[in-house]
Amino acid sequence: MRDIQNEKDARNISIDKVGIKGIVYPVILDDKKKGRQHTNASINMYVQLPQDFKGTHMSRFVEILNDHRENMGISTVWIILEEMKKRLGSSESHIELFFKYFIEKEAPVSGLTSMMDYTCEYYATLTDTERDFVLCVRVPVMTLCPCSKEISEYGAHNQRSIITIKVRFKKMLWIEELVDIAESSASSPVYPLLKREDEKYVTEHSYMNPAFVEDVVRNAAEKLMAESRVTWFEVSSENYESIHNHSAYAVIVRDKRTL
Repeated sequence: MRDIQNEKDARNISIDKVGIKGIVYPVILDDKKKGRQHTNASINMYVQLPQDFKGTHMSRFVEILNDHRENMGISTVWIILEEMKKRLGSSESHIELFFKYFIEKEAPVSGLTSMMDYTCEYYATLTDTERDFVLCVRVPVMTLCPCSKEISEYGAHNQRSIITIKVRFKKMLWIEELVDIAESSASSPVYPLLKREDEKYVTEHSYMNPAFVEDVVRNAAEKLMAESRVTWFEVSSENYESIHNHSAYAVIVRDKRTL
């Protein structure tokens, strides 16, 4: 049959990224504690298209994904990207994964365990001369306002916050480690399951550890600066204010390779 995609294109314009976007697929990821974890991911896969090709072969992206869905860990993403380059005849390839990662979390007093979900993302690029990988973890936490605590006779207002950490790194860095950094940088972690004694602990613990949005990102940045495996990071916090009709936001970006 005629292969239109491989025919020549006369416009002499290369395409930076072409491929498939938003395919939802079951995948198996690296899990620090259990070894492997099954989840679903929304996946984008692209290659660079040279100027003389009319189109790419979209079905090959799904074929490659199907071949590797049982091993989509950080350490194996380069195998997938290399195969994309080879099978699609491109000088560079890109893959993006958006998925829920589950960690068994223990309540602080009762010790009861339940599964906590975290939104995570992979962004990986492979060219003939370089490779780039960014891991992103979004962590829900609780923050208590220091100003509110200072000026109020009773209590202080708090809010749910989302800390987003993006990192480049030179040795294996686990999602669980970034979650720990985020949760320890706020007034308190949040939990999927709490009994009454746990609620008391979380309320009092957050009251004793007030943090502005500026404190949260500085706390996390301090830990990321001290982590020798991290070469670049972006940490942000969005606090969904409980007494304002807006969010508070702060972000810090550092490239440790230039410091």
